[in-house]
Amino acid sequence: METLEQNIGYHFQQKKYLKEALTHSSCVNDSHHSGLNNERLEFLGDSVLSLVVSNYLFRKYPNRSEGELTKIRASLVCTYSLSSFARQFHLGEYLYLGKGEEHSGGRDRDSILENAFEALVGAIYLDAGFEEAERFVMRFIPDQLAAGVNRGSTDYKTALQEIIQQNREEKISYVLTMESGPDHDKTFEVEVHLNSNPIGTGVGKSKKQAEQNAAQQALELMGYEI
Repeated sequence: METLEQNIGYHFQQKKYLKEALTHSSCVNDSHHSGLNNERLEFLGDSVLSLVVSNYLFRKYPNRSEGELTKIRASLVCTYSLSSFARQFHLGEYLYLGKGEEHSGGRDRDSILENAFEALVGAIYLDAGFEEAERFVMRFIPDQLAAGVNRGSTDYKTALQEIIQQNREEKISYVLTMESGPDHDKTFEVEVHLNSNPIGTGVGKSKKQAEQNAAQQALELMGYEI
């Protein structure tokens, strides 16, 4: 936990909050442990996260409508964004998981990483208050906006699929072209193919992230702004 604290730039006064945030429900079930899992902290962190992002967007974009702000916020707090935040400091490596989740790749599952990130936000809020939780969240939000999230949805794969489906004869597929690095810190490169022709390449710390980046490049090369 000390290594994780160094990675996130925050040291807990009450370590119990951090341990709770890292404890997936599968671990509690497997060990017959009576302690808490991170679901309650996830609930709290989700609300804190939403308030932090809403406050930031409200001040940053004084001329944008409610609908526009809602759309931007949704893209910043979606599963894809939050799981990518968690991967930046290798949160999955520190989770307490049950044997089933461990063996099925739970440490890199988007939904588990998303929930753990929200739980961590909730834990920091309980340990030190809103300002410290806000400081932690704001490590990620501006960079995500600068990357173009404010233009719309970050689900580039879905956007690309919807465009290609307009012609029923066309087919999209994703091909893993390279995998490098140690097991705990792998990098993946993926090509997205239109029928058999590559139309985009993406690199990421997970296959899903690489696929999203490949789809984003394909959309940009096709002249779409997503």
